[in-house]
Amino acid sequence: MRKIIITTFMTMDGVLQAPGGPTEDPTHGFKWGGWSAPYGDEVIMETLGKIMAEPFDLLLGRFTYDIFSAYWPYVKDNPIAEKFSNIEKFVVSGKPIELTWAKSTLITGDVVAGLKELKKQDGPNLLVHGSSKLVQTLLANGLADQLHIWTYPITLGKGKRLFGEGTQPAAWKLTEIKHSTTGVILASYEPSGEVKIGDLTNPEQEPSAAEIARRERIAKEV
Repeated sequence: MRKIIITTFMTMDGVLQAPGGPTEDPTHGFKWGGWSAPYGDEVIMETLGKIMAEPFDLLLGRFTYDIFSAYWPYVKDNPIAEKFSNIEKFVVSGKPIELTWAKSTLITGDVVAGLKELKKQDGPNLLVHGSSKLVQTLLANGLADQLHIWTYPITLGKGKRLFGEGTQPAAWKLTEIKHSTTGVILASYEPSGEVKIGDLTNPEQEPSAAEIARRERIAKEV
């Protein structure tokens, strides 16, 4: 069975929109495209190379596919461009679209069923880059097997975010963490079952009158 592995660049306030350049995704008036560029270093390049060293296919949302297909096929003498051209690209879209990049396959209609079927097939793991709407679908349906979240030391206040309303309660296990020389935190996670809760107060201590009143006020507001 294939694994779905998400790699995302994220600001401290959760924005993942247009990390690569000003023209990448200016939708909704976003003017900070290219915010990740000043933070590149050898640690980031080495870590990205490690993720892409194993055999993989690409799983992309329509918007990110349009960005990739308008750029990578036209890049010359670049190992990433060559690899992307030779592997399978699976594109998730809510409606039928024309795919112009060679070795591209459309997943539409019941996309969740299509993604589950894709995971069952024999083949390399599926790497997801960008694709904010697709990531929401994967997280909402428990289809993500690994998250590489690279948090950059900036805040933007607006833009498309990694975790949206569709994200389900879940525990994640930290499997690796390091930082770049430029302050980027590179963390990897795997699903770790349901969310566990506890109580930091002393449950054996009787609540004060003030605490009881506070709970009653909250109950009326819920």
